[in-house]
Amino acid sequence: MKITSFIEKYFWIFFMTGLILGLYFPVFNDFLMTMLKPMLMVMLFIVFLKTDIAEIITNMKNYKQMIFITASFMIVIPLLLYFIIQTFDQTLAIGVLLLFAMPPAVASPALTDIAKGNIALSTSIAILSSIVAPLTVPFLFWIMPFDGLSVSPWWLLKDLALIIIVPVIASQLVKRYAGKFIAKKEYVLTSVNILMLTLMVYIAMGSQREVILNDFTGIIWDTFVLYAVFILLHFIGHLMGWKEDREGKIAITIGAVYKNNGMAIVLAALYFQPAILVLMVLSELPWNTLLIPYKKVIWRRKE
Repeated sequence: MKITSFIEKYFWIFFMTGLILGLYFPVFNDFLMTMLKPMLMVMLFIVFLKTDIAEIITNMKNYKQMIFITASFMIVIPLLLYFIIQTFDQTLAIGVLLLFAMPPAVASPALTDIAKGNIALSTSIAILSSIVAPLTVPFLFWIMPFDGLSVSPWWLLKDLALIIIVPVIASQLVKRYAGKFIAKKEYVLTSVNILMLTLMVYIAMGSQREVILNDFTGIIWDTFVLYAVFILLHFIGHLMGWKEDREGKIAITIGAVYKNNGMAIVLAALYFQPAILVLMVLSELPWNTLLIPYKKVIWRRKE
């Protein structure tokens, strides 16, 4: 088995290793934290190298469905989760809002492939959500009156636009002028992204090591709530795809649940209090452990 195939197949091992090493053997400094944003931009650049943006947009024939899914993913579901959780924990509610306001993960088409879902639909959802994220995320934090939280919607807009739009443009230019070279090297791109995300998890976890170890009971509670939210969203995603076949339901569910927590980690590090960054790092636990049982459950059911 090639090393790239091994990394893609056992991606969760790498993510969990980054989390554990960050907790027990952190090597953290200000320089590493400043690298989170450019690292995320490189990851998005790699994803968009494998994507023909114009073709995907052209192929979005069912625009009503795409608008419904995108609006639900980027606005309705995050707000619904926030209002439910804020009744008993405001900080946790803000963290959940931030996490699930993110577009689907850059790896969501790969996750959909692992779960034997509709990869084309998954890619379209991920790309469209990423394009609108610079508008929807600042909008959410503009309309919500958070006390004691200094988040500028305009700075969010600027950063998200930079993080997403620059890699989109750069990737399409590179594909245009070096398409043959990229096609030959495409087999390594996913594994590179997995390793980069592992490093991001390691950096973020190391930066919050003391907070995590000093509030172990709180960490257990936050992790429990995150698992509950992730499981709930598996059901919601499945219901949203009620008109789709099983492969389509899987694609929609993956988009609803497995958000770009790398982007959430970067924004939390830039704009939010340490407790929110800890939540974004903890989201790696359900993110990395629930896909396999979901795959087993969905393919045991009779459609």
